[in-house]
Amino acid sequence: MGSGAEAQRPRNPTPFPKIRRVTMGAPLRWVAAGWRDFTRAPAASGFYGAAFALMGWLTYLVFSHAYEYTSALTAGFLLVGPFVATGLYDISRRLERGEPVALRPTLTAWKTNVGAFSLFALVLTVILLVWARASLVTFALFFSTGMPTLSGFLRQIVSLEHLDFVLVYLAVGLGFAAIVFAVSVVSVPMMLDRGTDTIVAALTSVRALAENPAALVFWAVLIVLLIGIGFATLFIGLVVTAPIVGHATWHAYRDLVSSDA
Repeated sequence: MGSGAEAQRPRNPTPFPKIRRVTMGAPLRWVAAGWRDFTRAPAASGFYGAAFALMGWLTYLVFSHAYEYTSALTAGFLLVGPFVATGLYDISRRLERGEPVALRPTLTAWKTNVGAFSLFALVLTVILLVWARASLVTFALFFSTGMPTLSGFLRQIVSLEHLDFVLVYLAVGLGFAAIVFAVSVVSVPMMLDRGTDTIVAALTSVRALAENPAALVFWAVLIVLLIGIGFATLFIGLVVTAPIVGHATWHAYRDLVSSDA
């Protein structure tokens, strides 16, 4: 017969943390907290913002020569974003702990859980490749006579000449974006903070979305708006808006995922 301590120990402790429910106003608090973190560590945060701006320019250069990949390229930007933002999560974590912030340690923050980060990157890469293929198939279905020029394509979109194509293309893109968002809401901050494996982190993200659908859809809209502002300013705005989103994502994780098992 075991001791009292052994009898009280849970036989099947779950690796999944509890999910908190948040209000619709929570995403606004996350953005405000993200802005505060940016102002407290502007140099390190600005470095990552500049990296996002460079990514934006690279996306634009590829888009101008292969616009049929627009949706997939946008997806690629969103997929790479969480990994580039790992340093931003580390900055927010250090600020939260009252530790000094320096750029160099944040550049290698991912090394604390390299296996999980690598597997998650592989999963997102597969999603990106499937998304790219789906984009090409969609174009092929509606432009069977050959790809129009970029100017011709944009003219058709603006004039709603191919409204059916626009609707299908947006539906495909939103579908893949929803999958990516669902598995990555809190995944990367969680893997960084707790050393969690990829499966637990991804499922925790899905659970967070399931528990807080309205608030997290609002959060997704805010992300699109902030990144959209960065794109609309010829990517210069990303130097500020991308770090804010990164820092805010850390606070979203801390708000959504309980520190208790």
